[in-house]
Amino acid sequence: MGGKFEGFKEDKIRSVPLPESLFTELLPQIDDLNELKVTLYALWFVNQLEGGFRYLRSEDVAADERFLSGLASPDGDQAAALKRALERAVARGTLLCAEVAVDDQPVRLFFLNSERGRAALRAIEKGEWKPTGDTRQPIALDMERPNVFRLYEENIGPLTPLIADVLREAEATYPLEWIQEAVRIAVENNVRRWRYVEAILSSWKKEGRDAKDRRDTEEDRHKYVKGKYADFVEH
Repeated sequence: MGGKFEGFKEDKIRSVPLPESLFTELLPQIDDLNELKVTLYALWFVNQLEGGFRYLRSEDVAADERFLSGLASPDGDQAAALKRALERAVARGTLLCAEVAVDDQPVRLFFLNSERGRAALRAIEKGEWKPTGDTRQPIALDMERPNVFRLYEENIGPLTPLIADVLREAEATYPLEWIQEAVRIAVENNVRRWRYVEAILSSWKKEGRDAKDRRDTEEDRHKYVKGKYADFVEH
């Protein structure tokens, strides 16, 4: 048994967002302590990262000697215990695993099984990635054409399952450049609400989207905060 925990220190607490499904769906299924520890570690680790796609490698976990020493291993082989725990998390569907070649060496990347993680796997499968030369973040995904989920998260707010369904429908209905332009208008007018973006897209589909819509003028900005769009703006 390890040392006694002295309690959370209020002045140093940094919150880590945890999905509700972790408690309602996943915890009842996990029956292995090491798998549970690695799952929680992955949620914490990925939350510390920046960028559109975030992942961890087994080397990242293994480098945390304090965490690694807490994994149960009858034969004392913590590295093997870590490998088994990651494999269990992948088999359960908590984590997604992709293997890429960096400097002719295979590198295994673990993503959370979320909209962002699934999008990352699709990008890797399509070859939309490149080596970076950074041993900590060995790959970068090609984001020249950001998908609608990343666009929403970076400009409007957190992604939820309901919003993800709405965004998938929008992506199938409108060209990506329309969605990008409508989001830009929402940001410029400080109306970061999807209903507002959707109203602009619907209007373009019904009435057409011509050069006048794309002019960045004061008159155009007023057009999107008054009249038929006013109901979508919080004053």
